[in-house]
Amino acid sequence: MPAAPTQAGRFEQARRVQSMALLEDYAELIADLLATGGEARPTDIARRLGVTHATAIKAITRLKREGLATAQPYRGVFLTEAGEHLAARVKLRHRLVVDLLRAVGVPAEAAEQDAEGIEHHVSDITLQAFARYLKSRR
Repeated sequence: MPAAPTQAGRFEQARRVQSMALLEDYAELIADLLATGGEARPTDIARRLGVTHATAIKAITRLKREGLATAQPYRGVFLTEAGEHLAARVKLRHRLVVDLLRAVGVPAEAAEQDAEGIEHHVSDITLQAFARYLKSRR
């Protein structure tokens, strides 16, 4: 068993990542909705994430508070530059995790589903190792 401060640090990191995962999912979805349909309405966000409208509004409020999004009445939600950067980073992480899972034989749908959780919890060091591994297979 690791020393108490080491273990506590690991759990603290996991809690921080979990808190940020929600914002990352929302930013990624908003970017996708904006790219494909030109707008990201709270109703569409809630439906696609499988949450209530009130839950989506609460998360959007947090995105705005964190400086990641803006919202205009009757116009939907838009990402700030920081929000766009976050969404792009999450999308890259997601794709890298999916690609690694597919490379080790995970079926496409399972890889997509599993990546939704893994992408938030994998360190940059581990992601770099994933990328090196995938590059070495080409």
